[in-house]
Amino acid sequence: MDEGESSSTNSPSRPWESYNTVFTNAKAGMEGVDKEKVQRIVYEMSKGSKYFQNEERKEALMKQEIELMRDRCAKLSSSDLSNYQKVVDRRILELEATRDLSRVWLHVDMDAFYAAVETLSNPSLKGKPMAVGGLSMISTANYEARKFGVRAAMPGFIARKLCPDLIFVPVDFPKYTHYSDLTRKVFKNYDPNFIAGSLDEAYLDITEVCRERGLSGGEIAEELRSSVHSETGGLTCSAGVAANRLLAKVCSDINKPNGQFVLQNDRSSVMTFISSLPIRKIGGIGKVTEHILKDALEIKTCGDMVLKGSLLYALFTQSSADFFLSVGLGLGKTDTPEVRSRKSISSERTFAATGDERLLYSKLAEIAEMLSHDMKKEGLTARTLTLKLKTASFEIRSRAVSLQRYTCSSEDILKHATKLLKAELPVSIRLIGLRMSQFNEEIRHSDPSQGTITKFIVQKDSSRQNLDDNDSFDLEASTNCLSNDERLSSYASHDTSYDQLKEDVVKYEEQSVTPEQECKKEEERPQVLEGDALLRKHKESKSETSAQNTEAVSVFPQMEPLLWVNGYKCNLCGIELPPSFVEERQEHSDFHLAQRLQNEESGPSSSTTPTSKRRILGKEKANSKQKKQKLNQKDDSKHIPIHTFFTKSNQNSNDETQKK
Repeated sequence: MDEGESSSTNSPSRPWESYNTVFTNAKAGMEGVDKEKVQRIVYEMSKGSKYFQNEERKEALMKQEIELMRDRCAKLSSSDLSNYQKVVDRRILELEATRDLSRVWLHVDMDAFYAAVETLSNPSLKGKPMAVGGLSMISTANYEARKFGVRAAMPGFIARKLCPDLIFVPVDFPKYTHYSDLTRKVFKNYDPNFIAGSLDEAYLDITEVCRERGLSGGEIAEELRSSVHSETGGLTCSAGVAANRLLAKVCSDINKPNGQFVLQNDRSSVMTFISSLPIRKIGGIGKVTEHILKDALEIKTCGDMVLKGSLLYALFTQSSADFFLSVGLGLGKTDTPEVRSRKSISSERTFAATGDERLLYSKLAEIAEMLSHDMKKEGLTARTLTLKLKTASFEIRSRAVSLQRYTCSSEDILKHATKLLKAELPVSIRLIGLRMSQFNEEIRHSDPSQGTITKFIVQKDSSRQNLDDNDSFDLEASTNCLSNDERLSSYASHDTSYDQLKEDVVKYEEQSVTPEQECKKEEERPQVLEGDALLRKHKESKSETSAQNTEAVSVFPQMEPLLWVNGYKCNLCGIELPPSFVEERQEHSDFHLAQRLQNEESGPSSSTTPTSKRRILGKEKANSKQKKQKLNQKDDSKHIPIHTFFTKSNQNSNDETQKK
């Protein structure tokens, strides 16, 4: 009986048997742990908490997804599966043609890195169950603590219940970074272009070293592990050697701690190894995907992915199905990726959930300072800031904004991050993160002819003065309307910000109307005023809006959610980014998020009836122009149409010449 079936038949008196979270998943060093005891304690300690409620919600969604997948699977006919099997057979031939057994890859993973560093610094901790972190969260647990079921990413109070004698050591990242640098000095001796997975792991292409020195991959791995131990003064690591990075990473986990495993570079050995490997051992297959594959399709091993490839291609996207099939064939990356410049830099911290605003702002200041320090260390400046929050109920929220100029200053980061955080308060938060993206060097080659929307706005007031350099955010009108230097600023002659002026721009109701109704409504719509009349109108409207609420919407449209069409194409702007470009996709998502939030916050609330629709201005251009001309003739002394504020670029330059 598989896990999905057993969970449905568990006794109501033992509910923890069906409660599976990240805390109950086994890691290296947890062999022989009483899993039922761990499940029971985790269940009892979590029950009723926000985390427990969030896990139940995710569990319900996962079960819905599994049922949906089962229904879709049941509707497939034999002819459908036969056709998809032909697709699978063709893809197997194409993928097999890419198999490269000429390279030797080594994946090295430090053993319980943070805990090992602390033990090295304090030898009295040796042999005792110890965890790095505190009662709120654990970063790493040593192998003595793992025997009790204690593991990374587990709340400390649950770990203390599992292991009453557990010793907590506070996190010390500067210390871990120092020892990480020592290990990387060793890695460079074997592969100057090694790929750092994190502080405690790396991928090395040791093909040339093996050839030049006449040694096998296993011998190089043994030598490297010995060098790391000597260089760091006692830290151990585990290694895996295989024909590609995917297999090497799996191999490095087999003989942990302080061991290694070598998979021979021939197809027969690879297929034998991968066919019986549990799917959860593969990076990229997490809890949800594992349960969908196991419970809906009965795919438990990597070999099953090939045997049931027709189902995968029938039920998943082609990119996902290709990934599953590649895993089943034991195929992975063998080339050394090109060195790409960093796309973003971030810093985040987890702490005990709190709604204390003073404490939250204090945490935000610390994170801003850390982020600024990291940026200055790497010589980076950026202008897109993203705030990430995890609430006490484990809801993830994010807000982003594009700054006026490139910066790495902690003061600038904190100033804008504070505004973003203020918009979310009051709320109880357990994690705050800040990320900076869109670095200065990324847009050196941008089109200088592209300008912001302010380039196309002409003020009719003869007393126009130069624009102030204020602290308001940029309005990014569209993906193709960006500028490095131009900014939205306040009108100096009226001491009124551009955001305030936008409140007086023509507002349109969202519900669709007939042409007759449109003519009537056109007379009722306010027009944009000029000069001092605009300022008076703005002051009057502020007092009026405090007395009553109006359901209106700004002419700046809300943006639909970002989706990757066919797995690679942005539905908002059409840019194509493959799934492997994780940082690029995140930075691109940040840009659209900043654009959407700025457009939303620049105008009034867009509360409307469920049946209302946003009208497309382009389709009504001709009719709208005629109606506005009639209205102008009727009362030209008081109002001017909004389109007079927008001119073609060549007219704009002519007007400037005449003024001069």
